Amino acid sequence: MIKPLGDRIVIKRVDVEETTKSGIILTGAAKEKPQEALVVAVGPGKVENGNEIKMEVKVGDRVLFSKYSGNEIKYGEEELIILKQDDILGIIE
Repeated sequence: MIKPLGDRIVIKRVDVEETTKSGIILTGAAKEKPQEALVVAVGPGKVENGNEIKMEVKVGDRVLFSKYSGNEIKYGEEELIILKQDDILGIIE
């Protein structure tokens, strides 16, 4: 598994089935990539200007992230994204 450094997070997109108002289910090719993901690894945090910045997310959290953030990578058969904690918009509860 990938161990992120600093305030970086590794996430995996969650496939969200999307249905139009008329009941048509859109396939992956017909819709935008979801901005919802599952956290699979979390870095230790970082120190900035002498202040420790703790990580607010943990492995297993479902999160929303900025549309054009992070770096997409392929690790084995999985497609993952590595991004900074600042690119997480919120945790889905």
